[in-house]
Amino acid sequence: MSKRIPVACAAVTLLTLALSSAFAQTSKPVLQVPGSAISTALPDVNISSTVDTAQSNVPVTFGQVFAVGDVPAGASLAGQLSSGVGIPLQLDVKARHADGSVRHAIISTVLPQLSKSAPQTLQLKLVPLAPPAGQVAKPVDLLNAGFNGSVNITIAGRLYTASIDQALRGSTVQNWLSGSQASEWLVSAPLYDSTGLTHPHLHARFAVRSYTGLSKARVDVTLENDWAYQPAPQNFTYDAEVVIGGQSVFSQTNLTHFHHTRWRKTFWWGVAPQTHIAHNKAYLIASKAVPNYDQRIAISETALNNMKNLMSGVKFQPMGPGLAEPGMPTTGGRPDIGLMPGWSAAYLLSMDKRAKDATLATADLAGSWSAHYRDQKTDKPISLHDYPYMTILGNPGDTYNPATKQREAFPVCGGTCSNPNIADAAHTPAFSYLPYLVTGDYYHLEEMQFWAMWDVFQTNPGYRANVQGLIFQSNVRVQAWDIRNLAETAYITPDNDVLKAEFTRILSNNLDYYNTTYSNNAAANIFGAITGPGAIVYNSNIGIAPWMDDFFTSAAGRAAELGFSKAQPLLNWKASFPVNRMLAPDYCWIFGGIYSLNLRASATAPLYTTFGQAYEASRNPAVAGMACNSPEMAKALGLKVGEMTGYSTSPTGYPSNMQPALAYAADSGFTGGTAAWQKFMQRSVLPDYTAWPEFAIVPRTFQTPQR
Repeated sequence: MSKRIPVACAAVTLLTLALSSAFAQTSKPVLQVPGSAISTALPDVNISSTVDTAQSNVPVTFGQVFAVGDVPAGASLAGQLSSGVGIPLQLDVKARHADGSVRHAIISTVLPQLSKSAPQTLQLKLVPLAPPAGQVAKPVDLLNAGFNGSVNITIAGRLYTASIDQALRGSTVQNWLSGSQASEWLVSAPLYDSTGLTHPHLHARFAVRSYTGLSKARVDVTLENDWAYQPAPQNFTYDAEVVIGGQSVFSQTNLTHFHHTRWRKTFWWGVAPQTHIAHNKAYLIASKAVPNYDQRIAISETALNNMKNLMSGVKFQPMGPGLAEPGMPTTGGRPDIGLMPGWSAAYLLSMDKRAKDATLATADLAGSWSAHYRDQKTDKPISLHDYPYMTILGNPGDTYNPATKQREAFPVCGGTCSNPNIADAAHTPAFSYLPYLVTGDYYHLEEMQFWAMWDVFQTNPGYRANVQGLIFQSNVRVQAWDIRNLAETAYITPDNDVLKAEFTRILSNNLDYYNTTYSNNAAANIFGAITGPGAIVYNSNIGIAPWMDDFFTSAAGRAAELGFSKAQPLLNWKASFPVNRMLAPDYCWIFGGIYSLNLRASATAPLYTTFGQAYEASRNPAVAGMACNSPEMAKALGLKVGEMTGYSTSPTGYPSNMQPALAYAADSGFTGGTAAWQKFMQRSVLPDYTAWPEFAIVPRTFQTPQR
């Protein structure tokens, strides 16, 4: 059960004045948000109506991250509406910073009134912690009010049913939200046929959120086919129906449910609130919970309308890919590659409902890839700690665990196991991190955990040192996105979740490896480039892909800004590579985003010792002897003077791939980082990020020159 901090209902002004004295020694200074006129200690949240009719008693729940120290241990929150009226909040704290201050919480309240003409701004205010006020609802209260529901599937003429109300009466109900305003219960339920037999593979999970005093509840339904060690895993085709309060709210015939996947739908019992919740993007970015995306970018109306228009058809039905590329191994630039997918970054920068809907709907569909392995013993995403020799690859003999004397290979397919959605660690989007941040929905938390664990155990056990979960044997972009997923999942997983320590441990093991091999190794290469087993594989094993290495640098920067101290020396070392591709006197910055860079003369030769040697071995032969960025060079390359190679106009081109790496390098304090960034931003041809801004990250340490 997560720890809950109840909120006092007294006058906001008096409590705030009292708090200013009580916390004078512990509260941090007011945040100065870069690039914004806003100067605020805590964020506001804008809530608008999406229907023309006025609504009353409107339930609202959202997730909120806080910067270190902003909500100290021993403090809570109250709300203040646009009118100046105070409103009580329920604060379910999920994760805390090392100093005890709140990192992530789920906030619930009920707005007295909401209309399209009068949206509400909810300002969050610090108040002293007070004793719990009011009773906490129990599942029986909702059931006594008449709630009921079920999931029904028909396979080859046999009906299976999972009852929501029966599951709520069971003994394994988990509290996700618990307070005087809202309660949310997590339950799992087998699917029974008419004889009382359960389906061996398919099972249902529900998150039921009830608001005290309101005859309504949100019902989150997930159907899973993901038991890790159930014999004969396979695809199943069935007719599906969801019934809430005696009404059929969803049905789909001939639905093929792929192995080790799951699908999700949400519904309301009673009248559903029609709201759009927009977070304070400046605060989210300043908190460092999300990267420092360029807040000057205005997402285009065309892009926002395109996202809205794409949300129809089979791509957004169960087992669809949403906006993501279904075949992840597909090459080329696309919006799902980056620290955030393009649609998530567009939502972050715009807070527009169209982008939010597309982001959340695509995250709902993250379950469509066969990367979901749930442990029947723990009912959690499977853990490397429990099964250090598990893998989806290789010979079952590689999975023998000498401690347990058991093989940990997953069962072989027992039927059809094809899935058009092909998972690939080299191209895994960050589907659910931002959605979990802003909603607090348990489904999104588990999606993060499923994917982060799959990233590690999909490799050969011996290559990853079994339980250590080392990823250095993979290609560099795999390592980058693994670090991103591990860092974000470890950062935001609730403190009382057993998997938090697991992800933190795996990330720490990998950072130890990189620091020993590179950052703290005087014999490491002079470039600041990853040169391990999966790196120097280009041009007959003499070159690397700088754009992959840039992904890695940005992932190291991401882990560092989330507070993982072991990532900082790695970032400091990695900063050399993007910075010197812009500044090294013997390397022409026009080729800073070069596709491949040769680091040695042959597959058995030692690495070069200067950037100039690498440049001469890699540059276009047509520019031999030409001055860097000269009109002569530009003409030979078919570019403008000051234009970098590698598709400079594209938001997914190689210079765009380089941008986050340079931004984090500048923030690292590496010598020349600021100068390298300024030169990069003064190039003559820049990408248009107004549709897909996934690489539009800028340094936190200084203002970016106007473009």
